[in-house]
Amino acid sequence: MIGGWLAIGALALAAFALAAFLLRLPREGLTLFGAVLVFGLAGYAWQGSPGQPSAPKGHEDRSANQGEAMVEGRAALFDRTLPPPDYLLTSDAFARRGRFGDAAGLLRRGLEDNPNDLESWLALGLALVGHADGFVTPAALQAFGRARAIDPDHPGAEYFLGFAYLQSGEIRAARNVWAGLIAHSPPDAPWREGLEAEVARLDDMIARAPMLQGQ
Repeated sequence: MIGGWLAIGALALAAFALAAFLLRLPREGLTLFGAVLVFGLAGYAWQGSPGQPSAPKGHEDRSANQGEAMVEGRAALFDRTLPPPDYLLTSDAFARRGRFGDAAGLLRRGLEDNPNDLESWLALGLALVGHADGFVTPAALQAFGRARAIDPDHPGAEYFLGFAYLQSGEIRAARNVWAGLIAHSPPDAPWREGLEAEVARLDDMIARAPMLQGQ
């Protein structure tokens, strides 16, 4: 089945991306690598354990694992000099339990008073992806777009949007988002080399798979 093949391919590419960051990322990029690692684990948790087909994880367990990884991955991108707002802490608690709809609702209310909080928009995008079982909805796209508009130099919105596309099997969309991140990143950006290698691998995958060329 094409959908299953794409999911397997997405997981394999994600693992390859993690290896690329681990081997190539300089010291100043270790924070981003931590985010990549835990978000990669979120993708694995959502797809389940392929080695145990007779006893798959329940939906609630997978959602909780994914939520934990999403929260930790996002938080790894921010150096906190001040504690996050209360609504973000509470929404993270919901996300850690896989209650993404509740997390998104709290974030929307919090953003009414804090419309320029980049981390909250990024958290909302991730919560909406989780609520949609790993798929990128128009509302999630809008949230990631707001995060990028607040700070175009921050890689979080485009990196996690690309990974969400990859996780859902939208290979060309992931490739295009990451290529856009590379295009406006400075030459010495610590994430650039790893993402360039990943985009090249996605290009090779697309060239070898006719069913991806029409995505």
